[in-house]
Amino acid sequence: MADEDLGQEGKKGGKLKWIIIVVVLILLGVGGWFGYKMFFAAPPAENAEQAQAQADAQVPAEAVQGQLVPLPVFLVNLADPLGRRYLKLGMEVEVRDEKVAAALTQEQAKIKDALLLLLSSKTYDALSTMADKMELKQEVADRLNQILGKGAVLRVYITEMVIQ
Repeated sequence: MADEDLGQEGKKGGKLKWIIIVVVLILLGVGGWFGYKMFFAAPPAENAEQAQAQADAQVPAEAVQGQLVPLPVFLVNLADPLGRRYLKLGMEVEVRDEKVAAALTQEQAKIKDALLLLLSSKTYDALSTMADKMELKQEVADRLNQILGKGAVLRVYITEMVIQ
């Protein structure tokens, strides 16, 4: 009789253990899902806005022929540890229309400041490959679009680049 009571208590303890394991797994799953949604996944509204912005930016940029505006030549020290490398960069910017070209000359101080900060934060290794140079062109276009307005700058062309 004592053995039967002990066997039933073992079964109850076994069932209780499985219930606890299932509850803990469910809580871990819900916590993992919540963490993913909060920290890793972008909200759906932002995804839709970003997709629309990219679609708007890509289609007109290829279809619209803009006006080329030369920027001044930038000469900056690169952010290398020894500080002995410099970058000389000449660029031309393709803008949407003449209003943007006028705004480009009007906001020249802001543009120089933003681009000098961007360029001086780069290292030699961050500018050595073709992919890095393409990324630099996109970063310059993004900085200019922040200053001049969304979609104002269509393309950036590097006309002179010396890294020493």
